[in-house]
Amino acid sequence: MIKIAPSILSADFANLAREAAEVRDAGADWLHFDVMDGSFVPNISIGLPVLKSLRRATDMFIDVHLMVSQPRAYAARFCDAGADMVTVHVEADEPADILRALREIHAHGKKAGLAIKPATPASIVLPFLDELDLVLVMTVEPGFGGQSLQRDTLTKMRGVRALIDQYRPGCELEVDGGVNAVTAPLVVDSGARVLVAGNAIFGKSDRRAAIEEIRMAADIIA
Repeated sequence: MIKIAPSILSADFANLAREAAEVRDAGADWLHFDVMDGSFVPNISIGLPVLKSLRRATDMFIDVHLMVSQPRAYAARFCDAGADMVTVHVEADEPADILRALREIHAHGKKAGLAIKPATPASIVLPFLDELDLVLVMTVEPGFGGQSLQRDTLTKMRGVRALIDQYRPGCELEVDGGVNAVTAPLVVDSGARVLVAGNAIFGKSDRRAAIEEIRMAADIIA
C-alpha cells in the first residue's frame, strides 16, 4: 500500500498544528519532519522544540529525517521528543556510529531508517539492513525544498528495492525529492512505497485534491 507523507518543511510554520490537522483530514498517512543542521547540509531548519510542540498537536505518525552530522548525538533525543521513526544519513558519520545510532533508536522503542543521497550507491545499505525499518532514497540533493526529481536516481532505487526484497522484506522504501502527481508513477514503478511530498501538497490550496492526485497516479502502477 502506498503511503503519502507530506513534508512540513513546506508548511506554514505560523500555523503548524492546523497544517498537520488539514493534511491528516485530507488523507495523508505520515508527517515528514526534516531536520537540517547547516553542516551536513547548507541550510538550517527545525529541531527538538518544534517536534515536541507538533507531537502534542497531532497523533499522526511522525517520520523524522535527520540531515545532520554525527546523528548518533541526536537520534535518542528526537525519539524522546516524539518521533515515531528517526532516519539518519549513511554519509553523516562512520559506519560503526551509524549502526550504533540505528540501535539506539530501536532501544528507545522507535523505528529506524537509513537515508542515502543521490550519488550514494544502493549497495551501501546492505550492511545495515538487519537494523532497518525503512530506507530513504533521496532523489534530490538534501537541504533544499522545491527541487526537481533527478531521474537517474530511479535505477538506484530499483537496486535498493531488490536488496530489501531479498534480505529485509518488511522494510519500507521511501522516496524524497520532486515527488508530485507526474513523478509518483515513476518512483512507485522503481519500488518506492512511501512518498514524501512538500510543495506538491502544502503548496496547494486544496490539500485533499493534491494528496488524492498523487495517490491516484501512484496507484496506477502499484
